[in-house]
Amino acid sequence: MAAIAAEAGITKPILYRHFGDKSGLYQALANRHVNVVIGLLREQFDKADADLRGRARSTITAYLDMIGSNLNLYRFLFHRAGAEDSRTHSQMAAIVRGLGEELGEVIAATAEGIDPVRAQVLGHAFVGMVQATGDWWLEHPEVDRTEVVEGLVSVIVAAMSATVPR
Repeated sequence: MAAIAAEAGITKPILYRHFGDKSGLYQALANRHVNVVIGLLREQFDKADADLRGRARSTITAYLDMIGSNLNLYRFLFHRAGAEDSRTHSQMAAIVRGLGEELGEVIAATAEGIDPVRAQVLGHAFVGMVQATGDWWLEHPEVDRTEVVEGLVSVIVAAMSATVPR
């Protein structure tokens, strides 16, 4: 907190007055930056004019580009802050769950005849799979991003083609 206050050119009491505590600062960072990521992902997977493969590809590419270009911030928000602060961990988990639910609704609305429960399962599975694979990819910069994207897209397309109508 002292380093942040010094960098901002303010005193620590002003910083504490604004954020309350370190948890408040973490949550403010999470709200500001994660909402940008969520907005970008929504824009990609809500594209009605693209086929499934194209929507999956553009969404996953956007996500990997975002976490790759903001590596320290991503690691801080999704790993360090969550590990240090239970409120931030809960908030980040709720955001990820919300994205899974939202994707499940998109799947239910666009995949003709799909069971709504299966759509939710797939929505959460896809979000978790992409997030976990993104974490892995950040640790393996020698792996080409396109290879990662195409691998994930293939799994999503295969899972969607194996859906059982209601």
